[in-house]
This record gives sequence, C-alpha cells and structure tokens, in this order.
Amino acid sequence: MISELTIEPCKKENIKKIVDGINEYNLSKVPALSDVWTPLEYIAKNENGIEIAGLLSGINYWNGLEIKILWVKEGYRKIGIGTRILKHVEKIAKEKGATISMLDTFDFQAEEFYLKNDYLTIGEIKNFPNGHRRIYFSKKLTE
Repeated sequence: MISELTIEPCKKENIKKIVDGINEYNLSKVPALSDVWTPLEYIAKNENGIEIAGLLSGINYWNGLEIKILWVKEGYRKIGIGTRILKHVEKIAKEKGATISMLDTFDFQAEEFYLKNDYLTIGEIKNFPNGHRRIYFSKKLTE
C-alpha cells in the first residue's frame, strides 16, 4: 500500500506516459488491428478559400472511426456540407479498414444530422448539460 501520494497537473511528458500506459494495457488484452491512431482530419473551404467546415477524427487500433468534432460554420449549415465531409471521412476510413464509426453529440447540436446519416443511437446521458441530453451514436461501415 502507498502511504503517501501526490497528485499534480500533467506536463506533456506525463500525458505520453498515461497514453502509453493505457495502450500497453489495452493491447495486452486485445491485439491491435491497425496503428494505434491514424488521424483523419479535414477542412472544407468555399470558393474563396474560406474555411467553412472541418472534421477531426481518427481510426483507433481496433479499426473504429472515432469522430471527435464535426463543425460547419453558421450560414453554411443545412445545405449538405456536413454530410459531404462526413461521407468523405467515412469513405477514407473504410478504405483504411475501419468497420464502425462512433461519436457523441448533444441534442442541441447534431442529433438529427447523425440520424439522417444512418447513425444509430446507442446511449445517452439525460439532463447533461442541464435541460439537455448527450447522445452516443455508432454506425457500421461495412455494409
């Protein structure tokens, strides 16, 4: 048993130790199917070169596409740009061996958007943030 423990803010080298530690543990239980993390990060620009949308995601070591952020600039929403960049990333992810996509969003963000793009609700946290829901989605990429 540890008699004394200190807890401190992380530095960059600490973060690497934590990530390496969890990866080592996870991979000791289930072997990797691909690189530990393959980033898939894209920006969409309009005809004037202005950034109007972007998607930050990556493929994890079990061939799952994890979508972290999908953003479309106000004034460019609801005209298909989000769907175009999402489909672009899903296509590349499939080509790289991804078999499933996963993400979370809030009811005030993009719940209907993901349902329209064939994502299935797999869970939610009610009243987070207060008065809203955090929703978790997945989609098979192999069909």
